[in-house]
Amino acid sequence: MNIPGLFLLAVLAMSGAAHAERIKDIASIQGVRVNQLIGYGLVVGLDGTGDQTTQTPFTVQSITNMLTQMGVNLPPGTNMQLKNVAAVMVTAELPPFSQAGQGIDVTVSSIGNAKSLRGGTLVMTPLKGADGLVYAMAQGSLVVSGAGAAANGSSTQINHLGVGRIPAGATVERTVVTALGETGSINLELRQSDFTTASRVVDVVNERFGQGTARALNGRVIQVKTPVGESERVAFLGTIEGLGISPAQAMAKVIINARTGSVVMNRAVMLDPSAVSHGNLSVVISTEPVISQPAPFSKGETVVAAQSQIEIRQQPGEVMLLRGSASLADVVKALNSIGATPQDLLAILQALKASGALRAELEVI
Repeated sequence: MNIPGLFLLAVLAMSGAAHAERIKDIASIQGVRVNQLIGYGLVVGLDGTGDQTTQTPFTVQSITNMLTQMGVNLPPGTNMQLKNVAAVMVTAELPPFSQAGQGIDVTVSSIGNAKSLRGGTLVMTPLKGADGLVYAMAQGSLVVSGAGAAANGSSTQINHLGVGRIPAGATVERTVVTALGETGSINLELRQSDFTTASRVVDVVNERFGQGTARALNGRVIQVKTPVGESERVAFLGTIEGLGISPAQAMAKVIINARTGSVVMNRAVMLDPSAVSHGNLSVVISTEPVISQPAPFSKGETVVAAQSQIEIRQQPGEVMLLRGSASLADVVKALNSIGATPQDLLAILQALKASGALRAELEVI
């Protein structure tokens, strides 16, 4: 019997023994992080696909303010019917150790009712951080991957036309100071908290650089002593990132997406012996037209009525024995043996968890 398509089996490849991973793949250095930037701007030069200004007054207001700053004063009460302008939000990520003059990519998203941003140009837009300071200035021509066409009331569209990208479209104007070992130590942060993995990282670092170099503060943070010189510190951290360790086996977990019906398990999931009854209940409603013809010369009218039949079908329930399993493959085979669909598996796994037969954490997203 084939396993349901939505039952994701990519994790089966993980059922083998744990392999060595680099520290840089499972941990990050505390303080070395990206910073989100955001700004409000205007995209001009659109081919009649901009905001409908009667419904987006902020676009007209933004254009008026921009023209005023450029020395163009519009007469009071001017009603501008703009079609080639769109109000947008500009977002970007400021990488760690970014320097003034460096280019970063930006994403431009329409916030009005513009039909398309294709062919538009973003006007100079300041990008601010969470502290309200300007860290970059964005400007340039948009790259929109979508395409659309319309004629005689018919239209077609490929991909999304309301969002575009500008590669290296923003220039960094302000740097973010990142402290990196000036106090004589740095903290490594595991991406997933695990005491066993943290202990193994400490052992690997101390074996390479000597006892006392690293110590675990908790299940996520490992404190590492660093050299004094900046160049030596960078080389030291590069060596640590390349060290390989064998992470501890993850906690048994089952992830269920109730919207799509997908179920994902890791290789630590086990199933105790249990019995499951699985049956299907279906309701069939069929409607047929019934035509009533009047007698000849009766001056009556033909009447069309509908006659419906409702039938409830229920397959007999079948109790299946699910034997205790010690691997993901066995769990999948046991659940698949009852012929359950992905939606049925959601209810079955929840019931198994409630009964205590499923030895794993169940998370519904």
